[in-house]
Amino acid sequence: MPPRLQWLHNRSMGATAGRWRSSGASLLLATLLTGCATTPLPPWPNPFKPSATKLPPPLYSGATPMASVRPLLPSEAVSPRTTVVASPEEAKVAAHFPDPAQRYHTPGLAAQRETFTSNAELAQWLRALAGASLSGGTQTTLLTPGASQRGEPVHALVLTRASGTDPDTLVASKRPTVLLIGQQHGDEPASSEALLVLAQELAYGQLAPLLDKINVLIVPRANPDGADSGSRATANGVDLNHDHLLLQTPEARALAVLVRDFRPTLVLDAHEYNPAGDYLAQWSALAYDDVLLQYANAAGTPEFLSKAAREWYYPAQVSALQAQALRSDWYHKPTTQGQEARMVMGATTPDNSRNANGLKHAVSAVVVTRGVGLGRAHVQRRVHAQVTAISSALRTTAERAASLEQVRSFVVRDSMAQACRDRIVLETATVPENRDISLLEPATGAVRTQRVSWESTLQPRAVQTRARPCGYWLAPSAADAVERLRLLGVQVLRVAEPGGVVAETFSATGDGAAPEPKPITLVRAALDIPTGSYYVSLSQPLANLVSAALEPDTHYSYFAHQLIGGLPEVARVVARPTLVFEEAE
Repeated sequence: MPPRLQWLHNRSMGATAGRWRSSGASLLLATLLTGCATTPLPPWPNPFKPSATKLPPPLYSGATPMASVRPLLPSEAVSPRTTVVASPEEAKVAAHFPDPAQRYHTPGLAAQRETFTSNAELAQWLRALAGASLSGGTQTTLLTPGASQRGEPVHALVLTRASGTDPDTLVASKRPTVLLIGQQHGDEPASSEALLVLAQELAYGQLAPLLDKINVLIVPRANPDGADSGSRATANGVDLNHDHLLLQTPEARALAVLVRDFRPTLVLDAHEYNPAGDYLAQWSALAYDDVLLQYANAAGTPEFLSKAAREWYYPAQVSALQAQALRSDWYHKPTTQGQEARMVMGATTPDNSRNANGLKHAVSAVVVTRGVGLGRAHVQRRVHAQVTAISSALRTTAERAASLEQVRSFVVRDSMAQACRDRIVLETATVPENRDISLLEPATGAVRTQRVSWESTLQPRAVQTRARPCGYWLAPSAADAVERLRLLGVQVLRVAEPGGVVAETFSATGDGAAPEPKPITLVRAALDIPTGSYYVSLSQPLANLVSAALEPDTHYSYFAHQLIGGLPEVARVVARPTLVFEEAE
């Protein structure tokens, strides 16, 4: 068992020596579930009582200049390698996006620079912060949870005022941990530059006092190969942002290990979007918004986490952006359904970072600034927008630390208590609306109001549901699936002695037209369970993530992607099993 999985085993099932029988474990679990079921819903803090700890004022309030007005490292340390194409925008359009009064300094933002911060420069910047002597009890550690496909390290910087920087100490500190992720897509450089700025500000700048209330873990560049080549995908062509359930890439695995070990309360994923592209193709116009925001909305995302994102984080971010004359909206992108051009919000599938981390009980959201295809145009404004939105979220986390802990505790217990009862939602659909949005005329720069068909995913509707099992049985041949589940933080038990369970097996009722998943029927049966097979209980915190991976009839399931070789390798266990399991590794 990976180290961070031990906490669930010890706290929920009791540490054991040798083998343990699930008959006794089931009794203990039943007692736990009874407690979960009767746990009162925590009161929603309204009106909100602010933190007693004095927090720094919002950035750029005029109180204190940022530390990053000077570069930490010389930008000449590594020579530029990749020339960035200049922006083709007309001057009248560009006038809507002036640079901020605040000027940012990173290696890639140096004057006369033609390239963004290289991987070597980024590592040098983070090492300098990790090795600095900092005031206020701030401690920093540079981690390398993995490497890219071309051998470039994926770096993570821990910043805390806890007594240590390891995961156990941060969890024991009772302070929420925030994970900031940048540049999952290599052609979105402002996210990485902004996180370098924020790392420095948290280390010894204006944001440093926030570390009295929160811990922060920063991954400025999750896709170093893509950043080096200026391409969206990883070296093998996989979209990293949609690899957080399957974990096909080493980059996604590195991020999964960080989330598994540090268990962040907030995960913010920084991106950029293309303001031309489909906007031009479908509306002959350019996007007008500086920032697009959205929180996790996959089926199974706890409603309390959605409520926290919607009521605590989003309004504060919008207010902070407005104070800096930055325009924002919910995340959306143009699409075509039939002959009609439409706007659709972010996907509800559990494979992207935003939704996968929401299913891991983090408040999870994206900050997406205009930038793809712009080269270095407006880069100071793009970084400013990222820094403004993300620093607002850091401040909200510090202000709401106690309430976030209360909410997180409840949703973990509630998720565990739902095993063997109620229903799981397999598929959701958007809710159609009509909205007015602002666009820019590319030739004149005039602002145009456009009425659009809008597909909302803020509160998606369920279109396919199924009774929730007690857990899932996996055949011994499903070792690849087991490995991925354990990397995600799921507890998987290995059967030590043959036994029997009451289960529902899956049967394909048709071929299904590719790429659609095959239609599935369920067949109730008594299964003989062999030694060496696996059991994945839903009486654990990541239950909804487990169902997303193991229910086979979706596009994103482990069966659809052949991590599970055939339908006979998986079954839904519908009554609590009496099995003997091996001792946790």
